[in-house]
Amino acid sequence: MGIRNYLIGGVSGAGKTTVCNELQRRGYHAIHGDRELAYQGDPETGTPTDGFKPEHHIWHVDKVKALVDNQDEAVTFFCGGSRNYPKFIDLFDGVFVLEVDLETSLRRIDERVALDPTDWGGRPEEREISARLHQTKDGVPKNGIIIDATAPIAHVVDEILRQIEANGRQRQ
Repeated sequence: MGIRNYLIGGVSGAGKTTVCNELQRRGYHAIHGDRELAYQGDPETGTPTDGFKPEHHIWHVDKVKALVDNQDEAVTFFCGGSRNYPKFIDLFDGVFVLEVDLETSLRRIDERVALDPTDWGGRPEEREISARLHQTKDGVPKNGIIIDATAPIAHVVDEILRQIEANGRQRQ
């Protein structure tokens, strides 16, 4: 949906949703991938699966492609995590990975679950999975620009925008 498209990923509790909200507040076109594009499916085939498993949290590739192809916006940010990101990562002009320490990640998950007990991370086994995925970084793009997401949200978003501007100048 943008002339330039960026993926913002990271582990659970890194701040993807908060960054998306802040980008929207500033007037940017930002998509909550975990809400608008996600479903449970096989990461290789896209075939829907029953139940919930973190490794089956994927995005509709066709929807991602359609949004990228639509050039109504100057910039579009896709925020969230997806196990099938290798199927569409090449569509993006840039990839940012929000990085936080485990303590920050778990604290943010606790804060989120306090507001909505049904949210991811509320059950002990989900917390264990979050801690494991934080360590292994499974499902997180490997070659993205690392953003320290322990900083206040305004600084995190400012840094993403600064990186985009700096990379845009380098291409010219």
